[in-house]
Amino acid sequence: MSFGRVPVAAGLAFGLVLSSMGSAAADPKPTISQAKAKLEKLNDKADKVVDRFNAATERYKGAKGTYTKLNDSYKRKLATVADLRAQVVNMAVDTYKLGNYATTLPGLITADKPEDTLSRMALAGQMTTERAQKLAAFDRENRGLKAERDKAEKALEAADKGRDAVQKERSEILELIDEQKKLLRKLGAYNPGNPNSTGVQYTGPASGNAAAVLRFAYAQVGKPYVFGGTGPGGFDCSGLTQASWRAAGVSLPRTTWAQWSWGASRKVSLDALQPGDLIFSEGLGHVSIYAGNGQIVHAPQTGDVVKIVKLSEYGRNLVGAVRP
Repeated sequence: MSFGRVPVAAGLAFGLVLSSMGSAAADPKPTISQAKAKLEKLNDKADKVVDRFNAATERYKGAKGTYTKLNDSYKRKLATVADLRAQVVNMAVDTYKLGNYATTLPGLITADKPEDTLSRMALAGQMTTERAQKLAAFDRENRGLKAERDKAEKALEAADKGRDAVQKERSEILELIDEQKKLLRKLGAYNPGNPNSTGVQYTGPASGNAAAVLRFAYAQVGKPYVFGGTGPGGFDCSGLTQASWRAAGVSLPRTTWAQWSWGASRKVSLDALQPGDLIFSEGLGHVSIYAGNGQIVHAPQTGDVVKIVKLSEYGRNLVGAVRP
């Protein structure tokens, strides 16, 4: 049997068959277990990217706030300098008009009455003092104007960079979300949630501030996970913990990493958890609230909802806990 030249048409057909077979072999349809494993990796990555997004958003808000304050200060100083400039100009005009006679030596010695001479001398002294004061004020404010403008411009530049960082992280998150949703739908596990969910009632062992925290968190059960979400219609993990503790009058930072750092002096053992404690996991990429009785309440990931689960079944590489 000869394996010489193959006719062009036959060769193309044969090549297409091989190409199709090769493609199928290289990209087989993932099994359920493979899809779950990939989803787990995507969730872990998304946790970290969402935290970076939140951090970038907070930096942008801070820089924007700084710029607004500095720019307002610059505008006020600009108005002050303009007013002082007008006063200096008017002062110069008045000095010119009066200086030719009233405050010069001839004007003083030709006064008809002694009291007129004294009055003119006092006027000359007063004008000199006022002129010096106004000129000094104008010079001082004018020199400070550039410094105010420069500070405002630097703050605006920082805000612009912060905004760009937010957009970059947001784009990466949107790509991750698309992948997560595809896998979740394949697994039949996609849950869009209900932004208007009234949740469930907390009846656990918490008391004091922790009870207020958990009453709020439980009232959010069923609402969708939303990256960057701080409520009321959806939350990400740190958005839920921040909002829940705010309901008890405690102000937490926005991001998971910042909440962990904030609680540096408030860390507790995972063996001594109490209701309301924050539990950090996934390399500080995720945070949940301990509800008591071995349960947690948290906003897990895209395609899921705020929910209550057993801590023992959660098992996502626990890092530590903080008691606000």
